[in-house]
Amino acid sequence: MNQSEELKTAALAYHSQPVPGKTSVKITKPCETAAELSLAYTPGVAAPCLEIKEDVQNVWNYTGRGNSVAVVSDGTAVLGLGNIGPEAGLPVMEGKAVLFKRFADIDAVALCIGKVHQENGRTDAQKVIETVERLEPTFGGINLEDIGAPACFEIEQTLKTRMGIPVFHDDQHGTAIISLAAIINALKMVGKKIEDCRFVVNGAGAAGISCSELYITAGARRENFLMFDSKGVISTQRTDLNEQKARFAAETNVKSLAEAMFGADVFLGLSVGNILTPEMVKTMADHSIIFAMANPIPEIDPALARQAGAGVVGTGRSDFPNQINNVLGFPGIFRGALDVQATDVNIPMQLAASKAIAEIACEQVPDELKKEYETVYPADSAAGMFDGVNPLKNDYVIPKPFDPRVVPRVARYVAQAAMDSGVAQKQIVDLDAYEKSVADRIKG
Repeated sequence: MNQSEELKTAALAYHSQPVPGKTSVKITKPCETAAELSLAYTPGVAAPCLEIKEDVQNVWNYTGRGNSVAVVSDGTAVLGLGNIGPEAGLPVMEGKAVLFKRFADIDAVALCIGKVHQENGRTDAQKVIETVERLEPTFGGINLEDIGAPACFEIEQTLKTRMGIPVFHDDQHGTAIISLAAIINALKMVGKKIEDCRFVVNGAGAAGISCSELYITAGARRENFLMFDSKGVISTQRTDLNEQKARFAAETNVKSLAEAMFGADVFLGLSVGNILTPEMVKTMADHSIIFAMANPIPEIDPALARQAGAGVVGTGRSDFPNQINNVLGFPGIFRGALDVQATDVNIPMQLAASKAIAEIACEQVPDELKKEYETVYPADSAAGMFDGVNPLKNDYVIPKPFDPRVVPRVARYVAQAAMDSGVAQKQIVDLDAYEKSVADRIKG
């Protein structure tokens, strides 16, 4: 049995034994006696019902809404698998729910919705909007997942205006937040400023566009972007561009990715494997940054990119340095948003999350955590990746997914940004104590 077959066998066993699926419901209060039954349900349940009827804000005090997120997908753009449908996408959404609980103690429910597609199999945005907006009384936040572009843009933007809880499309903003954190630190390593960098983005879907927009908010210049989709360069000569792509239409004579790479500072890949060659990397500006995030095969093998002269290289894979992993973002983002009862995850909150993640990679790794890393990341530990007062280096510009400092810090910065930007309904006075409380909560 080869490695691929072994992985398939192990994954199928993991998902089917001892019971099918990866999530279940756990009650938070005892219900073992007649008295407890009368409190959990009739007649005692009438008391919180009437309190909420009197003041709907009491729903946060008497129900689990304040710690609940719906992970919603129609299965049209599942990472690496494409349009496989809601049933086939359910294991992915259950997996996302597992990560919410494991990393931030958030109760997440996987909701794969059907009958929201057009005859061509693509997403009918209005049907998704109508379905999701009706979930608001039950959940404290909505995590949209694996919904195809361009419908995903309309869905998220419309729901953000209609709903009074955070609506966050992780495929767009999660990738953008994590990769921006990596870029912040990568630029420190190569001695460049984001406003001076030329970007080449291969992949103009939800993630590619959202990454680019967040980088621009962080200081990059729109005119310094060249973006490619499956039909080629996004230029003003194209007549087939949707609204999101049109914002990146460039006045250019460039026809190919190879031409675009000449003199570029940053390559961002959210497309297909092995599309970038070492020869292209050699034509980039000195000390270039490459984030090749196609999965499971990156746009270029990191070793080849480094050999060709790249200064910092990242991928979406855990077996290579600088993994751009969304689990560094969404658990802490929703933890912070829920804890201040935010009505949105706005741009200031997204930038705050990036800042928090970038900051952690520049802080000395505590001895206790270094000891854990010897087991979790043995090769990296042996190579001295986590050593130093400031461990930041070319192959460590972003924290590892199992770094326990990340979620509490992200939650703190997101909560602070929510309060500062006016979308928080609840205030946290002592943020030092709050960050510690989140860390203690996750430890269990």
